[in-house]
Amino acid sequence: MKCYQKHLKLRPFSRGFHLITDEVESAIPEIREIKVGMLQVFIQHTSAGLTINENADPTVRKDFETFINDMVPESYPRFIHTYEGPDDMPAHIKSSMFGCSVQIPISAGKLALGTWQGIYLGEFRDYGGSRKLVLTAYGQ
Repeated sequence: MKCYQKHLKLRPFSRGFHLITDEVESAIPEIREIKVGMLQVFIQHTSAGLTINENADPTVRKDFETFINDMVPESYPRFIHTYEGPDDMPAHIKSSMFGCSVQIPISAGKLALGTWQGIYLGEFRDYGGSRKLVLTAYGQ
């Protein structure tokens, strides 16, 4: 059994959904040594999230942003946690909805993503800053 762990600090992204597959793969090249295994990508933040979806058409990412903002609007009048601005509490809820990690199978030294799949960072704050990820790859 092989196990590797890397920490990746992403550059700051604007609010929205962003493909980060290339950054993740570049940060942990040891994946090539694993024939069968898993990669877990974990984000160490409570106002951003991770998901896997369409990697080709950027309008999908725009629609994700539009839909999630309609579901959890900043104008919701009953939020109590408002100390860090109107985008903070909605960002926490969105983060919980999308989750803080994704797991991707590793097959023959490569991520076994489908043809049209990519790893998204969901940045839910207007000025979230750089985000930290923990990448853990393990397998045989």
